[in-house]
Amino acid sequence: MIVAKYYNNNDIRLEDMPIPQIGPGEILVKVRASGICGTDVMEWYRIQKAPRILGHEIAGDIIESQAARFQPGQRVFVSHHVPCNDCKFCREDHQTACDTLHGGNYDPGGYSEYVRVPKINVDYGVYVLPEQVSYIEGTMIEPLACGVRGLRLINIRPEHTVLILGCGISGILNIQLAKLIGARVVATDINRYRLNKAKEFGADEVVPGDQDLHLKAERVIVCTGAYAAVEQAFRCVDKAGIILLFAIPNRDIAIPIPDFWRNELTVTSSYGAAPVDLEAALGLIAGKKINVQDTITHVLPLARIQEGFGIVAAAQESLKVVLEP
Repeated sequence: MIVAKYYNNNDIRLEDMPIPQIGPGEILVKVRASGICGTDVMEWYRIQKAPRILGHEIAGDIIESQAARFQPGQRVFVSHHVPCNDCKFCREDHQTACDTLHGGNYDPGGYSEYVRVPKINVDYGVYVLPEQVSYIEGTMIEPLACGVRGLRLINIRPEHTVLILGCGISGILNIQLAKLIGARVVATDINRYRLNKAKEFGADEVVPGDQDLHLKAERVIVCTGAYAAVEQAFRCVDKAGIILLFAIPNRDIAIPIPDFWRNELTVTSSYGAAPVDLEAALGLIAGKKINVQDTITHVLPLARIQEGFGIVAAAQESLKVVLEP
């Protein structure tokens, strides 16, 4: 089978490797669609484990099954990370801190024609796609679930003003989720195309990133790795407010301690998604409560993955790029 192996952002090679063989409790999935995540183009983060086959947002068909719950022919979304559901972190609803979740994956990665799904992923991370959810939409379950988890952690309420810093795909999904709750949403970005998309997907107000924001928001969600956004978050968060680092810069952040202490601010982060978040995301997509179809701006064959990485890294007139192996 053909796989795309990552060496660095500008060196992704199409290579050949055997189709994985499955064992007891496992399934083999033919990948029909695989999303490019913004974290995949964070070279400072990914280069540490290169070369490797990335890709963790997949939907496809079960080709072989040695699991009683699943049969060949079923259309599925497969989660790459699953928790053990037994450790202290899982028991306290911090599944995304579980060592098992951080250590697992499917074989060899989503940028390939087939993946072997280990038994634990089969048990806790395979979801049958309803008829109304396409393969392309299925790739958005995991990104949306990350947003579901983040918003759940910061307890957004309808009376809140939510400031979204960065209107790439994560910002657009967070805008839709916050509006679904009923909050007032203000969004900012330096890219006019993405500001227009933020308005299109429900933001009540959009502000160009080079303008000063005279705003105090109960919740601020940082959806860009630009360090300036972190600084802006502290300027705009209201007293007793919460800043969520949904995206992270590539260096440590400075916290303005007097404001942090005197105003009882909270700074938190969210990483990944738990099974409950994935189930919720699938329900939102299937029920057409969140529009993911129109966030997919580019669909490319796997052979054009290098082009896809370039589009995502450039962050210009694009939101989500999906590959079709």
